Amino acid sequence: MAATPHLPQPECFLSVSLLLLLLLVSSLQISLAKPSVQESTESEIISRFQQYLQINTSQPDPDYKQSTSFLLAIANSLSLESQVLEFVPGKPLVLLKWPGTDPSLPSILLNSHTDVVPSEPHKWGHPPFQAHLDPSTGHIFARGSQDMKCVGMQYLEAIWKLRSSGFKPTRDVYLSFVPDEEIGGHDGAEKFAESEVFDKMNVGVVLDEGLASPDGFYRVFYGERSAWWMSIKAVGKPGHGAKLYDNSAMENLFKSIESIRRFRSAQFDLVKSGSRAEGDVISVNMVFLKAGTPSPTGFVMNLQPSEAVAGFDIRVPPTADPLALERRIAEEWAPSSRNMTFEFKQKGPLHDKFGKPMVTPLDDSNPWWGLLQKAIKNANGVLGKPEIFPASTDARYFRNRGLPAIGFSPMANTPILLHDHNEYLNKDEYLKGIDLYVSIIKTYSSFAPRTARDDASRAEL
Repeated sequence: MAATPHLPQPECFLSVSLLLLLLLVSSLQISLAKPSVQESTESEIISRFQQYLQINTSQPDPDYKQSTSFLLAIANSLSLESQVLEFVPGKPLVLLKWPGTDPSLPSILLNSHTDVVPSEPHKWGHPPFQAHLDPSTGHIFARGSQDMKCVGMQYLEAIWKLRSSGFKPTRDVYLSFVPDEEIGGHDGAEKFAESEVFDKMNVGVVLDEGLASPDGFYRVFYGERSAWWMSIKAVGKPGHGAKLYDNSAMENLFKSIESIRRFRSAQFDLVKSGSRAEGDVISVNMVFLKAGTPSPTGFVMNLQPSEAVAGFDIRVPPTADPLALERRIAEEWAPSSRNMTFEFKQKGPLHDKFGKPMVTPLDDSNPWWGLLQKAIKNANGVLGKPEIFPASTDARYFRNRGLPAIGFSPMANTPILLHDHNEYLNKDEYLKGIDLYVSIIKTYSSFAPRTARDDASRAEL
């Protein structure tokens, strides 16, 4: 009789199946543990920066289509969520998201603008959109290298490093690449900050642009001066060019210009003496002068005009008394007694919509300030004294909502060349800035404030 073949017992089948399942799960866990983003080489990092700089996004005709495609391609490489918003047709805002493990916590917003100011190529040593890397110095020459394509790419490269290391944020991290900052930001950051999309993001803190620092300290900004753009108009009787008489339009305007010049000199002296930073004083600069009667060959030279107009760019720090400045304008700079009037083309607010000064607190009421100091120190950086930004940035639209917004562009040992000919950033400073943002993003996105339950548990212990 043939022998009955020996069959495995059901327990053996179960053991083998469990073993295979465990091996499969273990293999899957190992696969998932591997970062989906591979670490980049230095040359790859610099190359991406150059590619972004080579996109001509200068006003008044920025190539937003190409910059948007470039940013979305990088977002896809990093597996970031992305969307393109257009509050005004033809002006795209690229919004990226790196989801955190606890979306209930307020998110982090890293803001930058994609547009740059125009340039005069014939006055540059290298074409402004070539992104030339000088091998002898390491300088990368390009419009936007400091203002502020460097920061936008440093955000992305920092996330690239963090993702390749396997780091996962606790808070949601957003990156916004906004249009039109260089022409006021009204169709970009301003509309974004007022949008329903922004409301749903539950933003807790915003980082935006700062300035380069000629020394080894990194500059940081907690507020900015508001732009008051004003024109002063003087009127008077016209007269022969050879005649001397009182209260002509030009004479009255010159008196105002001289009064403004004395005020400007007094403010500037405070800066030159070192007693005040540039952002702490009121600056006034004449930007245009319009007068005279046109003729086919230029102007009529023997006729004193009946009207004369001058324009001024006034920058007012949030610590200034706006009423005192308005009185000075009305009583000294453009008094009606001299047949003068003034008009504001733009008058930026000094207080947010809650009536508070538009500055970010740098005390215990703002944990993000202490976290930034810690993050910079951990990355072997040194912060300088916090400042008021001397001009305007998109950060004002977020501060207007009462949000803490800090201006920070990590460029130490770098001359300030934004809007200048031959704007450049050294590649080593650029790479250091990425490491600083690695530390900042890691620190900010991991921050989870203690709860009442945590305090109770600590008391029990």
